Amino acid sequence: MNTLHNTSSPPDTGTHHLNPFHLTIKDRIEHLSYPKTFALILITSWLLSSTAKWLTNGKRKKLTVPTWGYRSWFEPTLLLQTRFVKGARGLVHEAYTKMPNMPFVLKRYDADFLILPIRYLDELRLIPLSKLSNKGANVANLVPEYHGITFLLTNNLHVEVLRKKLTPELWKFIDLASSELSHGWDISLPLQQLSTNGNDWVKVDFERTVRDLVARMTAKVFLGSPACRDETWLGISVDFSIDLFTASFTMKMFPPWMYPLVAPLIPARRRVLRQLKAAQGIVGEQMRKHDSLKEKRAQAERGEVALTEEEAQDTLLDWMLDHGKGDEVKVEEMSARQCVLTLASIHTTASQAANMMFDLCEHPQWWGVLREEVDEIAKELGPPGLAGGKNGDGGVSVKEWCVRLEKLDSFFQETQRREPPIMLGPQRLAQQDLTLKDGTYIPRGTRVAFPMLEHQMDPQTYENPNEFDPMRFYRKRHESGGEQMHLHMAGQTHPNVLGFGYGNQACPGRQFAVAEIKLIMARMLYEFEFKFADEKKGRPKTGYINEMAMTDWGARLLMRKRVR
Repeated sequence: MNTLHNTSSPPDTGTHHLNPFHLTIKDRIEHLSYPKTFALILITSWLLSSTAKWLTNGKRKKLTVPTWGYRSWFEPTLLLQTRFVKGARGLVHEAYTKMPNMPFVLKRYDADFLILPIRYLDELRLIPLSKLSNKGANVANLVPEYHGITFLLTNNLHVEVLRKKLTPELWKFIDLASSELSHGWDISLPLQQLSTNGNDWVKVDFERTVRDLVARMTAKVFLGSPACRDETWLGISVDFSIDLFTASFTMKMFPPWMYPLVAPLIPARRRVLRQLKAAQGIVGEQMRKHDSLKEKRAQAERGEVALTEEEAQDTLLDWMLDHGKGDEVKVEEMSARQCVLTLASIHTTASQAANMMFDLCEHPQWWGVLREEVDEIAKELGPPGLAGGKNGDGGVSVKEWCVRLEKLDSFFQETQRREPPIMLGPQRLAQQDLTLKDGTYIPRGTRVAFPMLEHQMDPQTYENPNEFDPMRFYRKRHESGGEQMHLHMAGQTHPNVLGFGYGNQACPGRQFAVAEIKLIMARMLYEFEFKFADEKKGRPKTGYINEMAMTDWGARLLMRKRVR
């Protein structure tokens, strides 16, 4: 056989005691143990990817912005990326403080972030999505190719339904959500325990309770009956987001070239794939009902037949099925899309409501102020629990309730100012090379973000920013003499209020989320009292994993029925 020596070498004698210098490369690889083989694969992959990156970078113009965070010239980049995981809050604060109004780069395991001062916000707002996209940045964070959601990169049906169906008919859908809130109220809250214990304090996981309520409300609007009361679907809608974020974060702890090796080993990813499979059965049944009712609904429009309440329901799924094309309306993609819609609609909403309640418990002097507002409206319109009617077809419209909750609205904005769901935002991905007006160069593939939290806690943005001032935005509305009433309402985008994004790429479902929060919190204020389970410990601290804010899921509150 051919060896590493010339052809004049003596032939193989068949002995089992081969001289290692006489083995071919193929023989050496075949004799490696499994650990050594795995190590060889990793080393080879690293060398190939590093070489490719070096060759590519050598041909392209690079960012000329300084990187923040290195402790010395000798600190490895991997160590800086590791520190970003749990230390991003400190790194961002240091850079924002020591490099004011200057761009800088932060290094995450899977990507570098170009952090721009807020003065660039309006210029970037005018750049088309084809050049600078929030979708590219946000979807890339989910590593979609490993979670069965690559369709997010190619179409926007889930965004279009929010913009063209949910927002224009917002209050109709909020009334429907309110009816489902009334149904879930008796299930998700410990009402029976409160009734049998002499109204003593009961320990609750407030954020989990709100997640359950919001899951029911959104399912009513997104899928309709009977799916909105299917416990399997409700479980998927809550757990899918947790498992997807867990799996994505775990994968981003490794360089991208290792994803094929790491992905199959992550339990959360396997759960995500099982959830997508289970969702096909539930969403597929709703899709078949939609198809079977097309003719009957057409007859009903002509006045030829009457529809039952379930047959007449109008959901976001119906709109997507009527307006989607090709793969968009296939059960595999549509069911996955419904799961994706739960990402922002449930967990972010629940965490914001939880932060509001934490702030109330930390600053109990505001209970009376907010309750006075709720009680005054209740005297005129009836209790908030009756808004929208028990079945969504009677009672006072939720709109009449929500638009008058000005102080609660301002309280929410102050909480969101101090506790946004992400510290770096809005985020964008450069789809092509860009040069800004001042000459700042942004190469294709760059992740761009703004220091949202630092900006909102800056004395130049807000007076006394470290002070919790829940009537801050209420005063702004009324100081303008009514001219800026809507500008300072929750859900409106503004360069100094970035919790929902900014410009034409702001969160399309933000008005729905705000209405859900106000409706839930108004009922909580009207019916219950809350305090910290551990008053010495005080307010649960917000944690950060990379740039993402995380409420303390171990936090517990004490609740009881309101004593009047």
